[in-house]
Amino acid sequence: MNKQDKKLDFALSKENYKLIVIGFVIIIVGFLLMMGGGSDDPNVFDESIFSFRRITLAPMVVLFGFGFEIYAIMKKPKEQ
Repeated sequence: MNKQDKKLDFALSKENYKLIVIGFVIIIVGFLLMMGGGSDDPNVFDESIFSFRRITLAPMVVLFGFGFEIYAIMKKPKEQ
Protein backbone atom coordinates (compact mmCIF):
# COMPACT_ATOMS: atom_id res chain seq x y z
CA MET A 1 0.00 0.00 0.00
CA ASN A 2 1.55 3.28 -1.04
CA LYS A 3 0.64 6.80 0.05
CA GLN A 4 -1.80 7.33 -2.81
CA ASP A 5 -3.87 4.32 -1.79
CA LYS A 6 -4.28 5.67 1.72
CA LYS A 7 -7.10 8.17 1.76
CA LEU A 8 -8.30 9.85 4.89
CA ASP A 9 -12.08 9.48 4.95
CA PHE A 10 -14.09 11.77 7.16
CA ALA A 11 -17.60 10.96 8.29
CA LEU A 12 -18.91 14.20 6.80
CA SER A 13 -18.00 16.08 3.65
CA LYS A 14 -16.70 19.61 3.36
CA GLU A 15 -20.19 20.78 2.38
CA ASN A 16 -21.63 19.28 5.58
CA TYR A 17 -19.12 21.18 7.70
CA LYS A 18 -19.99 24.44 5.93
CA LEU A 19 -23.69 23.84 6.61
CA ILE A 20 -22.92 23.06 10.27
CA VAL A 21 -21.11 26.37 10.64
CA ILE A 22 -24.03 28.21 9.00
CA GLY A 23 -26.46 26.51 11.41
CA PHE A 24 -24.28 27.46 14.37
CA VAL A 25 -24.31 31.10 13.23
CA ILE A 26 -28.12 31.00 12.95
CA ILE A 27 -28.36 29.69 16.53
CA ILE A 28 -26.01 32.44 17.79
CA VAL A 29 -28.12 35.09 16.02
CA GLY A 30 -31.22 33.69 17.73
CA PHE A 31 -29.61 33.96 21.15
CA LEU A 32 -28.40 37.48 20.36
CA LEU A 33 -32.00 38.43 19.52
CA MET A 34 -33.04 37.27 23.01
CA MET A 35 -30.57 39.57 24.79
CA GLY A 36 -31.38 42.83 26.50
CA GLY A 37 -34.56 44.34 27.82
CA GLY A 38 -33.62 44.46 31.45
CA SER A 39 -33.82 47.41 33.79
CA ASP A 40 -30.85 48.79 35.70
CA ASP A 41 -33.08 49.67 38.65
CA PRO A 42 -34.60 46.59 40.35
CA ASN A 43 -37.58 48.68 41.53
CA VAL A 44 -38.61 49.58 37.96
CA PHE A 45 -40.35 47.01 35.76
CA ASP A 46 -39.45 47.18 32.08
CA GLU A 47 -42.12 45.92 29.64
CA SER A 48 -39.57 45.49 26.83
CA ILE A 49 -38.68 41.99 28.04
CA PHE A 50 -42.03 40.86 26.60
CA SER A 51 -41.39 42.15 23.07
CA PHE A 52 -42.24 40.11 19.97
CA ARG A 53 -38.54 39.80 19.17
CA ARG A 54 -37.64 38.14 22.48
CA ILE A 55 -40.75 36.03 23.05
CA THR A 56 -41.56 34.80 19.52
CA LEU A 57 -38.95 35.60 16.88
CA ALA A 58 -35.76 34.63 18.73
CA PRO A 59 -36.96 31.15 19.86
CA MET A 60 -38.18 30.42 16.32
CA VAL A 61 -34.77 31.41 14.92
CA VAL A 62 -32.99 29.17 17.45
CA LEU A 63 -35.27 26.21 16.67
CA PHE A 64 -34.74 26.76 12.94
CA GLY A 65 -30.98 26.77 13.58
CA PHE A 66 -31.17 23.44 15.43
CA GLY A 67 -33.29 21.97 12.63
CA PHE A 68 -30.76 23.23 10.10
CA GLU A 69 -27.99 21.57 12.13
CA ILE A 70 -29.81 18.23 11.98
CA TYR A 71 -30.19 18.62 8.22
CA ALA A 72 -26.50 19.53 7.87
CA ILE A 73 -25.42 16.41 9.75
CA MET A 74 -27.83 14.03 8.04
CA LYS A 75 -27.26 15.28 4.47
CA LYS A 76 -25.53 12.66 2.34
CA PRO A 77 -22.40 13.82 0.57
CA LYS A 78 -22.49 13.90 -3.22
CA GLU A 79 -20.85 10.94 -4.94
CA GLN A 80 -17.77 11.84 -6.95
